Formats: sequence, C-alpha cells, structure tokens
Amino acid sequence: MDSEKNVMVCVTQQKTCERLIRKGAAIRDAQGGRLLVVHVTPTSLKILGNYSQPEALDYLYEISKSMDAEMTVIRSTETVKTLVDFCRDHEVVTVVMGESLRPSRENTIIDELSQKLGKKTAIKIVPV
Repeated sequence: MDSEKNVMVCVTQQKTCERLIRKGAAIRDAQGGRLLVVHVTPTSLKILGNYSQPEALDYLYEISKSMDAEMTVIRSTETVKTLVDFCRDHEVVTVVMGESLRPSRENTIIDELSQKLGKKTAIKIVPV
C-alpha cells in the first residue's frame, strides 16, 4: 500500500471548530489523502451528561460527513500521547489545530504535540 498523506483536524466540543474542519478539507484537497477529525475527551467526563457537548459533537460530525471526513472521539487522560499515536497509526502528515488563547505558545498542547511529532508532521494553526 502506498503511503498516505492524511490530514488530522483536532476539535473540541465547540461548534466554532467547523472552521478547522473546513481548513483541513482544503489542505486534504490540495495534498490528497484522507481527512480525519479527532476529539479527545477525558475518561472521567460524562459526554451525555453535558447537553451542549453532544449537540456540538453531533454538529461537527455532520460537518465532517459533509466534507467527506471521518470523525473519531477518543476517551483518554493522555491527550497528547493519544494524538501522537493516532497520527502515527493513520499516517498523518498534517495536523490542523485552533490557535491557543494562551498568551505564550510555550507549554501548550500545540507546542508539546509539535515536539513529539517532529518535523515529519506539519502543524497548521488556524487563528481565532
């Protein structure tokens, strides 16, 4: 099997993540491969106990489907490790994430993910 050039979009449980999926679709269309939308949620979080979260995830699922993307929700307490493993398991070469609202990029999930993935995987940050 030929090596794929897949795009992974990291989303939270917010409808505003639609912009990330659209950006990921544009990158996928330009480079080829599959579009994979991923949401990592803590194992202790009650997904169905929060009324806004399932609604937002359903909305993002419908957007993903309309963009010919696969959406995966993973329960894990180790978000970065889970995303790194997902990237490696699915031959992801580009990761799309939303801009951090923290004043410094250091010590954010973006910085940690970038360090662990190395230079073989590009991280595209979509501004707020």
